Amino acid sequence: VESNAGAGIGFCDEDYKAVGADIVPTAADAWKHADMVVKVKEPIEKEFRFLRSDLTLFTYLHLAAVPRLAKVLCDSGCVSIAYETVADGRGRLPLLAPMSEVAGRLSTQVGAHFLQKAHGGSGVLLGGVTGVEPGNVTVIGGGISGINAAQMAVGLGAKVTILDNSPEQLGNLKTFFGSQLSTELSNIETIRAHTVTPLCVKKRERIPPPATPSIRRP
Repeated sequence: VESNAGAGIGFCDEDYKAVGADIVPTAADAWKHADMVVKVKEPIEKEFRFLRSDLTLFTYLHLAAVPRLAKVLCDSGCVSIAYETVADGRGRLPLLAPMSEVAGRLSTQVGAHFLQKAHGGSGVLLGGVTGVEPGNVTVIGGGISGINAAQMAVGLGAKVTILDNSPEQLGNLKTFFGSQLSTELSNIETIRAHTVTPLCVKKRERIPPPATPSIRRP
């Protein structure tokens, strides 16, 4: 572990040593001496030079957003495993789920922030006040991220609608939330109807690929 790598979250070098980690002075040293690098963010440009053929990289990659990284990984020959593509026996994505919870909750928090006049918004309070209607929030996609976005919006007192293309999931959402929000099937018409007037729209929909892409060495 790089020295002071955990300082920003309240962990000191001694905490890592106590559970068996070796502390090295720099990030370059950590990359050099590791057989497997476990991190959160995908490699950034200054880290590309650390990738090598005898290394296993385990992290979030999101390669669609950074195609150059995909080429760098292929050229390096390292084994790269993306958290967001690891599925269990039921097709669920257990390593993506925690990040989806964070993203969903943050989306409502950030949306409410930018609705304030001081941040360029319309000045509407999502929960409303006495004599004033609460704001409308539309969540597109009722998965883990969407559920967490909706929970935050409901907690703020907003009028919330979740759109999803699965009738089964809409039933689950109705059972979970009860009368706290509305649910509708997601299609062009309902998306158009619910995105003309709402003050805050959160797209939390993920369409999974038919199979996890793999890169095999020749």
